[in-house]
Amino acid sequence: MPRLADTLKRWGQPDFRQTLQAELEQLEGDELPLQEALSGASYATYDRRQVMVLGASAVEGWIHARAGIFYQGIVAGCNCADDPSPLDVTVEYCEVAISIHRVTAEAEITLIRG
Repeated sequence: MPRLADTLKRWGQPDFRQTLQAELEQLEGDELPLQEALSGASYATYDRRQVMVLGASAVEGWIHARAGIFYQGIVAGCNCADDPSPLDVTVEYCEVAISIHRVTAEAEITLIRG
């Protein structure tokens, strides 16, 4: 479970959204549900992604946020040695819900829409 400590510290501050965006963009690819959200590709790449924070609120002990993530996926072929076809790269989009515990900064990230 990822920890979003900087985001937790910035709750209520003007730069909260930018901090959440930066921390989500820095997470390891397998800490986000990108593979599950694929719609046009067969494999999610984790090297490039852009996060857009859509909203945030706080309730007893938790900060809840919603974010859209643009990332790339590839349509994998046979990749034979003599296959001249380049990998087909597509842009993918998904929305996630982020719940951040206000004491531990541990974050639960779940797919809302792929």
